[in-house]
Amino acid sequence: MRMKLLALTAVGLLATGVMTACDDSSDSSDASSGGASTGGSGKARVGVILPDTKSSQRWGSDDPKYFKAAFEAAGITVEIQNAQGDKENFKRIGKQMVDSGAKVLIIANLDATSGKAVIDAAHAKNVPVIDYDRLSLNGNADYYVSFDNEKVGKLQAFGLQKCLDDKQVQNPIVAELNGSPTDNNATLFKAGYDGVLQPRYDDASYTKGPDQWVPEWDEDEGVKIFSQMLGQQPRISGVLAANDGLGNAAIEVLRKKGLNGKVPVTGQDATLAGMQNLLTGDQCVTIYKPLKPEAQTAANLAIELYKGKKPTTKDQIKDPESGAYVPFASLDPTSVTVKNMQVVIDDGFVAKKDLCKDKYAALCATAKIK
Repeated sequence: MRMKLLALTAVGLLATGVMTACDDSSDSSDASSGGASTGGSGKARVGVILPDTKSSQRWGSDDPKYFKAAFEAAGITVEIQNAQGDKENFKRIGKQMVDSGAKVLIIANLDATSGKAVIDAAHAKNVPVIDYDRLSLNGNADYYVSFDNEKVGKLQAFGLQKCLDDKQVQNPIVAELNGSPTDNNATLFKAGYDGVLQPRYDDASYTKGPDQWVPEWDEDEGVKIFSQMLGQQPRISGVLAANDGLGNAAIEVLRKKGLNGKVPVTGQDATLAGMQNLLTGDQCVTIYKPLKPEAQTAANLAIELYKGKKPTTKDQIKDPESGAYVPFASLDPTSVTVKNMQVVIDDGFVAKKDLCKDKYAALCATAKIK
Protein backbone atom coordinates (compact mmCIF):
# COMPACT_ATOMS: atom_id res chain seq x y z
CA MET A 1 0.00 0.00 0.00
CA ARG A 2 1.27 3.44 -0.76
CA MET A 3 2.20 5.65 2.15
CA LYS A 4 -0.83 7.62 3.23
CA LEU A 5 -1.05 11.24 2.27
CA LEU A 6 -0.51 13.76 5.01
CA ALA A 7 -2.67 16.83 4.99
CA LEU A 8 -0.85 19.78 6.52
CA THR A 9 -1.95 23.29 7.31
CA ALA A 10 -0.21 25.82 5.10
CA VAL A 11 1.02 29.18 6.20
CA GLY A 12 -0.74 31.40 4.18
CA LEU A 13 -20.83 15.24 -23.39
CA LEU A 14 -19.93 13.53 -22.26
CA ALA A 15 -18.99 10.32 -24.00
CA THR A 16 -16.03 11.38 -26.11
CA GLY A 17 -17.76 14.64 -26.85
CA VAL A 18 -17.41 18.02 -25.26
CA MET A 19 -19.49 20.53 -23.37
CA THR A 20 -18.69 24.22 -23.54
CA ALA A 21 -19.79 27.30 -21.69
CA CYS A 22 -18.71 30.51 -23.37
CA ASP A 23 -17.83 33.99 -22.31
CA ASP A 24 -19.31 37.13 -23.89
CA SER A 25 -16.60 37.33 -26.51
CA SER A 26 -17.23 33.85 -27.88
CA ASP A 27 -20.14 32.21 -29.63
CA SER A 28 -22.08 29.71 -27.56
CA SER A 29 -21.62 26.05 -28.33
CA ASP A 30 -23.72 23.06 -27.39
CA ALA A 31 -22.41 19.68 -26.33
CA SER A 32 -20.74 18.05 -29.29
CA SER A 33 -20.26 14.45 -30.29
CA GLY A 34 -16.98 15.35 -31.96
CA GLY A 35 -13.46 14.51 -30.85
CA ALA A 36 -11.22 16.19 -28.37
CA SER A 37 -10.10 18.90 -30.76
CA THR A 38 -13.59 20.34 -31.25
CA GLY A 39 -15.92 22.46 -29.15
CA GLY A 40 -13.67 25.34 -28.17
CA SER A 41 -10.33 24.42 -29.70
CA GLY A 42 -8.18 27.44 -30.44
CA LYS A 43 -9.97 29.59 -27.91
CA ALA A 44 -8.58 30.76 -24.60
CA ARG A 45 -10.49 28.58 -22.18
CA VAL A 46 -10.39 26.23 -19.21
CA GLY A 47 -10.16 22.54 -20.08
CA VAL A 48 -11.73 19.88 -17.87
CA ILE A 49 -10.92 16.19 -18.37
CA LEU A 50 -13.02 13.61 -16.53
CA PRO A 51 -12.08 9.93 -16.32
CA ASP A 52 -15.04 7.75 -17.31
CA THR A 53 -18.80 7.35 -17.11
CA LYS A 54 -18.84 3.83 -15.65
CA SER A 55 -17.23 3.96 -12.22
CA SER A 56 -19.66 6.56 -10.85
CA GLN A 57 -22.65 8.55 -12.11
CA ARG A 58 -20.89 11.74 -11.06
CA TRP A 59 -18.42 11.79 -13.94
CA GLY A 60 -21.10 11.51 -16.61
CA SER A 61 -23.69 13.93 -15.27
CA ASP A 62 -23.02 15.70 -11.98
CA ASP A 63 -19.53 17.17 -12.34
CA PRO A 64 -20.08 18.39 -15.93
CA LYS A 65 -23.28 20.13 -14.86
CA TYR A 66 -21.65 21.90 -11.93
CA PHE A 67 -18.55 22.91 -13.90
CA LYS A 68 -20.61 24.26 -16.78
CA ALA A 69 -22.72 26.38 -14.39
CA ALA A 70 -19.67 27.69 -12.50
CA PHE A 71 -17.83 28.84 -15.62
CA GLU A 72 -20.94 30.24 -17.29
CA ALA A 73 -21.53 32.36 -14.19
CA ALA A 74 -17.95 33.66 -14.46
CA GLY A 75 -18.23 34.33 -18.19
CA ILE A 76 -15.34 32.02 -19.00
CA THR A 77 -15.30 29.41 -21.77
CA VAL A 78 -14.91 25.83 -20.58
CA GLU A 79 -14.38 22.65 -22.56
CA ILE A 80 -15.38 19.49 -20.74
CA GLN A 81 -14.37 16.08 -22.05
CA ASN A 82 -14.56 12.54 -20.74
CA ALA A 83 -11.85 9.97 -21.51
CA GLN A 84 -14.33 7.06 -21.21
CA GLY A 85 -11.88 4.98 -19.19
CA ASP A 86 -9.20 5.09 -21.89
CA LYS A 87 -5.85 6.20 -20.47
CA GLU A 88 -4.32 6.94 -23.87
CA ASN A 89 -7.38 8.97 -24.78
CA PHE A 90 -7.04 10.85 -21.51
CA LYS A 91 -3.47 11.83 -22.41
CA ARG A 92 -4.46 12.66 -25.98
CA ILE A 93 -7.28 14.97 -24.84
CA GLY A 94 -4.91 16.78 -22.48
CA LYS A 95 -2.29 17.37 -25.16
CA GLN A 96 -4.88 18.57 -27.66
CA MET A 97 -6.32 20.99 -25.12
CA VAL A 98 -3.00 22.62 -24.25
CA ASP A 99 -1.88 22.65 -27.89
CA SER A 100 -5.05 24.46 -28.91
CA GLY A 101 -5.13 27.30 -26.41
CA ALA A 102 -6.40 26.08 -23.03
CA LYS A 103 -5.05 28.37 -20.30
CA VAL A 104 -5.85 26.13 -17.32
CA LEU A 105 -6.61 22.42 -16.93
CA ILE A 106 -8.71 20.62 -14.33
CA ILE A 107 -8.15 16.86 -14.46
CA ALA A 108 -9.56 13.82 -12.65
CA ASN A 109 -7.04 11.19 -13.64
CA LEU A 110 -7.57 7.56 -14.56
CA ASP A 111 -4.29 6.69 -12.87
CA ALA A 112 -1.13 8.48 -11.75
CA THR A 113 0.66 7.82 -15.04
CA SER A 114 -2.03 9.33 -17.24
CA GLY A 115 -2.38 12.26 -14.87
CA LYS A 116 1.35 12.97 -14.86
CA ALA A 117 1.53 12.78 -18.66
CA VAL A 118 -1.13 15.48 -18.99
CA ILE A 119 0.46 17.63 -16.29
CA ASP A 120 3.86 17.39 -17.98
CA ALA A 121 2.35 18.36 -21.36
CA ALA A 122 0.58 21.31 -19.76
CA HIS A 123 3.60 22.53 -17.81
CA ALA A 124 5.69 22.40 -20.99
CA LYS A 125 3.43 25.18 -22.25
CA ASN A 126 3.20 26.96 -18.87
CA VAL A 127 -0.41 25.86 -18.39
CA PRO A 128 -1.29 25.31 -14.70
CA VAL A 129 -3.12 22.12 -13.71
CA ILE A 130 -5.58 21.40 -10.91
CA ASP A 131 -5.83 17.77 -9.82
CA TYR A 132 -9.53 17.23 -9.19
CA ASP A 133 -10.73 14.64 -6.67
CA ARG A 134 -7.72 12.37 -7.37
CA LEU A 135 -4.10 13.35 -6.78
CA SER A 136 -1.72 12.40 -9.59
CA LEU A 137 1.12 10.85 -7.62
CA ASN A 138 4.51 12.23 -8.66
CA GLY A 139 2.63 14.52 -11.01
CA ASN A 140 3.49 17.92 -9.53
CA ALA A 141 0.07 19.48 -10.11
CA ASP A 142 -0.27 23.14 -9.18
CA TYR A 143 -3.32 22.55 -6.96
CA TYR A 144 -5.39 19.68 -5.60
CA VAL A 145 -9.11 19.82 -4.79
CA SER A 146 -10.75 16.88 -3.03
CA PHE A 147 -12.38 15.56 0.11
CA ASP A 148 -10.56 14.24 3.15
CA ASN A 149 -10.40 10.74 1.71
CA GLU A 150 -9.04 8.95 4.76
CA LYS A 151 -11.95 10.42 6.68
CA VAL A 152 -14.28 8.94 4.05
CA GLY A 153 -12.87 5.50 4.85
CA LYS A 154 -13.16 6.07 8.58
CA LEU A 155 -16.80 7.09 8.24
CA GLN A 156 -17.47 3.93 6.23
CA ALA A 157 -15.94 1.78 8.96
CA PHE A 158 -17.78 3.59 11.76
CA GLY A 159 -21.01 3.15 9.81
CA LEU A 160 -20.40 -0.57 9.37
CA GLN A 161 -19.59 -0.95 13.05
CA LYS A 162 -22.87 0.68 14.04
CA CYS A 163 -24.84 -1.51 11.65
CA LEU A 164 -23.21 -4.65 13.04
CA ASP A 165 -23.86 -3.45 16.59
CA ASP A 166 -27.50 -2.71 15.76
CA LYS A 167 -27.89 -6.25 14.43
CA GLN A 168 -26.05 -7.58 17.50
CA VAL A 169 -23.65 -9.57 15.35
CA GLN A 170 -21.03 -11.32 17.45
CA ASN A 171 -17.51 -11.71 16.05
CA PRO A 172 -18.53 -10.68 12.53
CA ILE A 173 -16.51 -11.79 9.52
CA VAL A 174 -15.91 -8.63 7.49
CA ALA A 175 -15.16 -8.69 3.78
CA GLU A 176 -13.47 -5.69 2.17
CA LEU A 177 -14.32 -4.85 -1.44
CA ASN A 178 -11.80 -2.13 -2.26
CA GLY A 179 -11.74 0.27 -5.19
CA SER A 180 -9.32 0.31 -8.09
CA PRO A 181 -5.67 -0.39 -7.17
CA THR A 182 -4.58 2.35 -9.60
CA ASP A 183 -6.72 5.04 -7.92
CA ASN A 184 -4.86 6.74 -5.06
CA ASN A 185 -8.21 7.67 -3.50
CA ALA A 186 -9.03 3.97 -3.14
CA THR A 187 -5.74 3.56 -1.26
CA LEU A 188 -6.70 6.44 1.04
CA PHE A 189 -10.22 5.10 1.65
CA LYS A 190 -8.71 1.75 2.61
CA ALA A 191 -6.18 3.39 4.91
CA GLY A 192 -9.10 5.09 6.63
CA TYR A 193 -11.32 2.06 7.13
CA ASP A 194 -8.47 -0.31 7.92
CA GLY A 195 -7.31 2.12 10.58
CA VAL A 196 -10.67 1.68 12.30
CA LEU A 197 -11.20 -2.03 11.66
CA GLN A 198 -7.66 -3.35 12.28
CA PRO A 199 -7.86 -2.95 16.08
CA ARG A 200 -11.06 -5.03 15.97
CA TYR A 201 -9.27 -7.70 13.98
CA ASP A 202 -6.34 -7.56 16.38
CA ASP A 203 -8.47 -8.05 19.50
CA ALA A 204 -10.52 -10.79 17.75
CA SER A 205 -13.83 -8.97 18.23
CA TYR A 206 -14.01 -9.01 14.41
CA THR A 207 -12.61 -11.57 11.99
CA LYS A 208 -10.94 -10.31 8.84
CA GLY A 209 -12.53 -11.93 5.81
CA PRO A 210 -11.66 -11.75 2.11
CA ASP A 211 -10.02 -8.48 1.07
CA GLN A 212 -9.73 -7.66 -2.64
CA TRP A 213 -9.33 -4.72 -5.00
CA VAL A 214 -11.71 -4.21 -7.92
CA PRO A 215 -9.97 -3.07 -11.12
CA GLU A 216 -11.30 0.25 -12.48
CA TRP A 217 -14.08 0.24 -9.85
CA ASP A 218 -15.97 -1.98 -12.29
CA GLU A 219 -19.31 -3.10 -10.81
CA ASP A 220 -19.51 -6.22 -13.00
CA GLU A 221 -16.05 -7.23 -11.79
CA GLY A 222 -17.25 -6.49 -8.28
CA VAL A 223 -20.07 -9.00 -8.71
CA LYS A 224 -17.62 -11.68 -9.85
CA ILE A 225 -15.13 -10.95 -7.08
CA PHE A 226 -17.71 -10.86 -4.30
CA SER A 227 -19.31 -14.07 -5.60
CA GLN A 228 -15.91 -15.72 -5.17
CA MET A 229 -15.53 -14.16 -1.71
CA LEU A 230 -18.88 -15.48 -0.54
CA GLY A 231 -18.13 -18.88 -2.03
CA GLN A 232 -14.85 -19.02 -0.11
CA GLN A 233 -16.36 -17.67 3.11
CA PRO A 234 -20.14 -18.21 3.27
CA ARG A 235 -20.32 -16.74 6.78
CA ILE A 236 -19.43 -13.19 5.75
CA SER A 237 -21.51 -10.97 8.03
CA GLY A 238 -20.43 -7.46 6.98
CA VAL A 239 -19.15 -5.91 3.75
CA LEU A 240 -16.98 -2.82 3.62
CA ALA A 241 -17.63 -1.85 0.00
CA ALA A 242 -15.65 1.20 -1.10
CA ASN A 243 -18.45 2.89 -3.08
CA ASP A 244 -22.13 2.50 -3.89
CA GLY A 245 -21.42 0.69 -7.14
CA LEU A 246 -19.38 -1.98 -5.38
CA GLY A 247 -21.93 -2.04 -2.58
CA ASN A 248 -24.62 -2.72 -5.17
CA ALA A 249 -22.44 -5.50 -6.61
CA ALA A 250 -22.26 -7.15 -3.19
CA ILE A 251 -25.99 -6.68 -2.64
CA GLU A 252 -26.74 -8.34 -5.98
CA VAL A 253 -24.81 -11.42 -4.90
CA LEU A 254 -26.29 -11.42 -1.39
CA ARG A 255 -29.81 -11.15 -2.83
CA LYS A 256 -29.34 -14.41 -4.75
CA LYS A 257 -28.53 -16.08 -1.42
CA GLY A 258 -31.40 -14.42 0.46
CA LEU A 259 -28.88 -12.47 2.53
CA ASN A 260 -29.60 -8.92 1.38
CA GLY A 261 -30.66 -6.76 4.31
CA LYS A 262 -29.20 -9.32 6.70
CA VAL A 263 -25.54 -8.63 5.92
CA PRO A 264 -24.70 -4.91 6.36
CA VAL A 265 -23.07 -3.31 3.31
CA THR A 266 -21.42 0.11 3.06
CA GLY A 267 -20.97 2.45 0.10
CA GLN A 268 -19.95 5.93 -0.94
CA ASP A 269 -21.15 8.74 -3.24
CA ALA A 270 -24.85 8.88 -2.31
CA THR A 271 -25.84 7.71 -5.77
CA LEU A 272 -29.49 7.16 -6.65
CA ALA A 273 -28.99 3.38 -6.49
CA GLY A 274 -27.15 3.70 -3.19
CA MET A 275 -29.89 5.86 -1.70
CA GLN A 276 -32.55 3.39 -2.82
CA ASN A 277 -30.54 0.59 -1.26
CA LEU A 278 -30.60 2.56 1.98
CA LEU A 279 -34.39 2.76 1.77
CA THR A 280 -34.75 -1.00 1.32
CA GLY A 281 -32.25 -1.73 4.11
CA ASP A 282 -29.93 -3.60 1.75
CA GLN A 283 -27.23 -0.97 2.34
CA CYS A 284 -26.67 0.55 5.75
CA VAL A 285 -24.56 3.63 5.01
CA THR A 286 -23.23 5.74 2.18
CA ILE A 287 -20.80 8.65 2.32
CA TYR A 288 -22.05 11.87 0.79
CA LYS A 289 -19.45 14.07 -0.83
CA PRO A 290 -21.26 17.21 -2.02
CA LEU A 291 -20.02 17.59 -5.58
CA LYS A 292 -21.29 21.08 -6.25
CA PRO A 293 -18.95 22.75 -3.70
CA GLU A 294 -16.10 20.52 -4.86
CA ALA A 295 -16.59 21.56 -8.49
CA GLN A 296 -17.10 25.20 -7.49
CA THR A 297 -13.89 25.17 -5.44
CA ALA A 298 -11.91 23.84 -8.40
CA ALA A 299 -13.62 26.31 -10.73
CA ASN A 300 -12.80 29.23 -8.43
CA LEU A 301 -9.11 28.30 -8.48
CA ALA A 302 -9.19 27.89 -12.26
CA ILE A 303 -10.89 31.26 -12.74
CA GLU A 304 -8.18 32.98 -10.71
CA LEU A 305 -5.46 31.21 -12.66
CA TYR A 306 -7.20 32.06 -15.95
CA LYS A 307 -7.06 35.72 -14.95
CA GLY A 308 -3.32 35.46 -14.29
CA LYS A 309 -3.62 35.45 -10.50
CA LYS A 310 -2.00 33.01 -8.06
CA PRO A 311 -4.65 31.81 -5.59
CA THR A 312 -3.77 30.44 -2.17
CA THR A 313 -5.24 27.51 -0.24
CA LYS A 314 -5.50 26.91 3.48
CA ASP A 315 -3.87 23.48 3.36
CA GLN A 316 -1.24 21.54 1.47
CA ILE A 317 -0.79 17.83 0.99
CA LYS A 318 2.37 15.78 0.69
CA ASP A 319 2.74 13.58 -2.35
CA PRO A 320 4.14 10.34 -0.87
CA GLU A 321 6.01 9.47 -4.05
CA SER A 322 7.67 12.76 -4.96
CA GLY A 323 7.76 14.26 -1.47
CA ALA A 324 6.47 17.54 -2.90
CA TYR A 325 3.77 19.57 -1.16
CA VAL A 326 0.76 20.46 -3.29
CA PRO A 327 -1.62 23.31 -2.33
CA PHE A 328 -4.76 21.50 -1.20
CA ALA A 329 -8.37 22.68 -1.00
CA SER A 330 -9.97 20.08 1.28
CA LEU A 331 -13.69 19.43 1.80
CA ASP A 332 -15.47 17.35 4.45
CA PRO A 333 -17.59 14.25 3.69
CA THR A 334 -20.84 13.33 5.49
CA SER A 335 -22.03 9.92 6.64
CA VAL A 336 -25.59 9.23 5.43
CA THR A 337 -28.06 6.59 6.61
CA VAL A 338 -31.78 6.23 6.09
CA LYS A 339 -32.24 8.49 9.13
CA ASN A 340 -30.50 11.57 7.68
CA MET A 341 -30.71 11.00 3.92
CA GLN A 342 -32.92 14.07 3.60
CA VAL A 343 -29.73 16.15 3.47
CA VAL A 344 -28.92 14.69 0.06
CA ILE A 345 -32.40 15.57 -1.21
CA ASP A 346 -32.25 19.07 0.26
CA ASP A 347 -28.95 19.69 -1.57
CA GLY A 348 -30.60 18.71 -4.84
CA PHE A 349 -28.04 15.98 -5.41
CA VAL A 350 -30.70 13.28 -5.73
CA ALA A 351 -34.22 14.32 -6.68
CA LYS A 352 -37.12 13.08 -4.59
CA LYS A 353 -39.09 12.27 -7.75
CA ASP A 354 -36.34 9.89 -8.84
CA LEU A 355 -35.68 8.41 -5.42
CA CYS A 356 -39.29 7.84 -4.43
CA LYS A 357 -40.89 6.52 -7.59
CA ASP A 358 -42.69 3.21 -7.98
CA LYS A 359 -41.87 0.65 -5.30
CA TYR A 360 -39.79 3.16 -3.33
CA ALA A 361 -42.70 5.56 -2.70
CA ALA A 362 -43.92 3.80 0.42
CA LEU A 363 -40.37 3.45 1.72
CA CYS A 364 -39.83 7.20 1.24
CA ALA A 365 -43.01 7.87 3.21
CA THR A 366 -41.75 5.65 6.03
CA ALA A 367 -38.40 7.47 5.98
CA LYS A 368 -40.30 10.79 5.99
CA ILE A 369 -38.59 12.07 2.84
CA LYS A 370 -39.90 15.52 1.99
